[in-house]
Amino acid sequence: MDALASLLLFALIATASPGGATTLATISGANFGFRQSLPLIVGISVGLASMAALAGFGLAGLLLTLPSLALGMKVAGSVYLLWLAWQTACRSAPRLDGNAKPNGFFAGLWMLWHNPKGWAMTTGAAAAFVAMASSPGQLGVLLGTVFGTFALASLSFWCVAGLMLARAVRSDGQWRILNRALGLLLACSVVPVWL
Repeated sequence: MDALASLLLFALIATASPGGATTLATISGANFGFRQSLPLIVGISVGLASMAALAGFGLAGLLLTLPSLALGMKVAGSVYLLWLAWQTACRSAPRLDGNAKPNGFFAGLWMLWHNPKGWAMTTGAAAAFVAMASSPGQLGVLLGTVFGTFALASLSFWCVAGLMLARAVRSDGQWRILNRALGLLLACSVVPVWL
């Protein structure tokens, strides 16, 4: 398998596998639909693309040499994900009366930038695929483009899956169960960050 095919497979698996971002996209799709979830999906995708680009440019080395910065990001990201999990678990059936608002672009960007799993994944990709580029800038552009594109596609899939799940849920009780289950899944996505 050539290097580009390996990178594409790596990015597909990394962006499509369940985690905090995919759970957020599913929750948003279930509660707000695809169109209203697009800002969140784009924010997460831009966040991952920028992380991958920065890892290619060499910023990942800074995180490796400053463990306190990495720990601070880990704590902030975990707290934010747990807060989102709590908000999801407390949500009842969606009543889109104008007061309920989905998470937007900056919430997605913020969540990704404080995600140590994302930094580890993009740093690993930069290290593994460094030979594909002749300069850090070229590697950054390549990784940013690949990860951003794959994130956009996979998060769209998870959002539509949430929308389809929501169509099967009819009663307020079922919505409470669904939202608590999704909130629990989101909270569980914090565990691998600390392992």
